[in-house]
Amino acid sequence: MMEKNAKIYVAGHRGMVGSAIVRELERQGYTNIITRTHAELDLCRQDQVEAFFEQEKPEYVFLAAAKVGGIVANSSALADFMYENMILEMNVIHSAWKNGCKKLEFLGSSCIYPRMAPQPMKESCLLTSELEKTNEAYALAKISGLKYCEFLNKQYGTDYISVMPTNLYGPNDNYHPTHSHVLPALIRRFHEAKEQNLPYVTCWGDGSPLREFLYVDDLANLCVFLMNNYSGDETVNAGTGKELTIKELTELVAKVVGYDGEIRWDTTKPNGTPRKLLDVSKSAALGWTYKTELEDGIRLSYEDFLNNPMRAER
Repeated sequence: MMEKNAKIYVAGHRGMVGSAIVRELERQGYTNIITRTHAELDLCRQDQVEAFFEQEKPEYVFLAAAKVGGIVANSSALADFMYENMILEMNVIHSAWKNGCKKLEFLGSSCIYPRMAPQPMKESCLLTSELEKTNEAYALAKISGLKYCEFLNKQYGTDYISVMPTNLYGPNDNYHPTHSHVLPALIRRFHEAKEQNLPYVTCWGDGSPLREFLYVDDLANLCVFLMNNYSGDETVNAGTGKELTIKELTELVAKVVGYDGEIRWDTTKPNGTPRKLLDVSKSAALGWTYKTELEDGIRLSYEDFLNNPMRAER
């Protein structure tokens, strides 16, 4: 168990996941949380990362920093996604190990699992068949981070763990028009359509793919729970175990935002993977379950969007 005054470093504290982890740690009474902005510490620079760890020597590390993006960003900048994520995570994990970090938790993504993995996806299906091509670069980088933690455990007896979240949403999400994920993109689209009194909104595909969504504060709660209650080489899935179609999701977002125009589907555009559901029996067996239902979470996200002055620029 982490002591309440233990020195805890949250990498990526300005992102959606990192900021949620900081909120959760503070909520649970942890008092010695250290963070660095990108301007203060470039995690892609090995010399900077090594100097930071030698100086601060954090006892616990939550590695939530990453270069992320939606399908357009991912597939158009494959080399950048691979390089930046690989370098960043190797620098942090290696420096944590060299400086005697007690425990590190690596945050991945459900895109690490094979494209045609049996559904719902168990942790054990990792590397059993080929990856989805559109985010292969990001997935390979995340798999490497996860495996590096596992190999350090095996070679040096460290206690480094990893958690793989499903689609996340919530406060501090990215609402950029082309670089955001599906749920924040929908919130923005319907909000703007409502403001402009547009008669209809056109969405990609036919709305049939099934997706699972986890509110980011629930993920943060699981992250702290795992840091205190889990050790092992295999990753832990983070999700709700529930899914809905993109069509149902779209209608739910329109309802929460208050847009009552027509929703049209552009079937010339790709659908993406037909189904991506995580098997969450492992976290359930450890004694954890999610708390925030999707409609409540979307409402909280929309409130955050309305109060987010940077939403147009990000």
